[in-house]
Amino acid sequence: MELIYRSTRNANETATASEAILKGLANEGGLFVPDFIPQLDVSLEELAKMDYREVAYRVMKLMFTDFTEEELRHCINSAYDEKFDTKEIAPLVKKAGAYYLELFHGSTIAFKDMALSILPYLLTTSAKKNNVKNEIVILTATSGDTGKAALAGFADVPGTKIIVFYPKNGVSPIQEKQMVTQKGDNTFVVGITGNFDDAQTGVKNMFSDVALGEYLAEHGYQFSSANSINIGRLIPQMAYYVFAYTRLVADGTIKAGDFINVVVPTGNFGNILAAFYAKQMGIPINKFICASNENKVLYDFFETGCYDRNREFVLTTSPSMDILISSNLERLIYRIAGNDAEKNKALMQALSGQGVYTITEEMKAGLADFYGNYATEAETAATIKKVYESDKYIMDTHTAVAASVYDKYVAATGDTLPTVIASTASPYKFTRSVMNAIDADYDKQSDFELVDELEKLSGVKIPQAIEDIRTAPVRHDTVCDKEDMLTVVKQFLGV
Repeated sequence: MELIYRSTRNANETATASEAILKGLANEGGLFVPDFIPQLDVSLEELAKMDYREVAYRVMKLMFTDFTEEELRHCINSAYDEKFDTKEIAPLVKKAGAYYLELFHGSTIAFKDMALSILPYLLTTSAKKNNVKNEIVILTATSGDTGKAALAGFADVPGTKIIVFYPKNGVSPIQEKQMVTQKGDNTFVVGITGNFDDAQTGVKNMFSDVALGEYLAEHGYQFSSANSINIGRLIPQMAYYVFAYTRLVADGTIKAGDFINVVVPTGNFGNILAAFYAKQMGIPINKFICASNENKVLYDFFETGCYDRNREFVLTTSPSMDILISSNLERLIYRIAGNDAEKNKALMQALSGQGVYTITEEMKAGLADFYGNYATEAETAATIKKVYESDKYIMDTHTAVAASVYDKYVAATGDTLPTVIASTASPYKFTRSVMNAIDADYDKQSDFELVDELEKLSGVKIPQAIEDIRTAPVRHDTVCDKEDMLTVVKQFLGV
């Protein structure tokens, strides 16, 4: 049975999986959502015996129903190969009373690799299936990690170009160096004088500009997205929550059917939404613990039912979560609104107009599985130091936000169910913040001296992604005002 995807803002706009992947964003700024989430058609005990690639296939075949088995297995096997530095792809590590799902063993050492390794294959397969002749232009805004992972995935992929916008002063030095040294004749990286929300809004505006789409088509181009607004990004993320649960079954920590909790450091809401979708598919998850940094718009939303982006934007040591407009939350709002596109559209129009919306009490009841909290900068640093001292395990700043919020959750509820914490980046990606948390004296050293110190402390080999950028030349130095994003896109495309 073919699964149909529908726009969150227009019930009449539908697409197959491959059409939704190609388009990225629906018309009127809507997001594509599946009409329903199919149930797993293999038992949890059977899944526990499978490797990552096979688990990923069993999840994705239910969601990407217009792909053949051969097409889908090709995409999965091409993505999850020796680019990852561990055989398990996403190892589960027990430390400090929780299970850390290490999602950073791919080529750019962040969780975005888990989906952006496969997206180029899904996209090029979708283009063939739909007889697309235009060159596909991947247009993406990043708060630090999506950009590099997308650039690495699409570099020199025939029939594609990729343009990444990032906030010039809103990412870590390592994140920026990873992006601006990116090779590939089809890649273009632009810093903007604004924050991530400005970059994301600019990209969304270009997607929803009908006249621009027609103009590009005349010149042989069409936009698609590598952000988590694209279901080709979101669905592959479901697989690692299914995988994590079945590893706990495999090692005897739980029996199939037992509940667990999941903690996710959350900015754009895609990663935690993937866990929510995994539950709909049949994974027994009790609570989704949504961890925010000092940009705590999501915490306030879960507390009050009011989403309000009218607040100060805080630059933190966990920059991938420095977001005030969580795009993927719209998919959850649509669901708790009873899949009512008109009701959802009205709320999103209020967000873009007044910067605020409030859900009904009935809708709020649909959020019962979620718990929100946040960690201050001081709490984040203290958690890094505490876990290092107790377990000699060093985590990055985003994972530390999640671990800190998990401690608050346990203190508030007494709930000690086995818990998976999404560990979203290697500490090597945020070396200065991590090392300063362990000892402030480290701040006197250069970024790459700190990399060497981190290797000594952690006993974890320096990832190739870091070695590659030590001496790599800068290839992208374009900076523009947020108002000029369209101009630089046209210049790059020569139209």
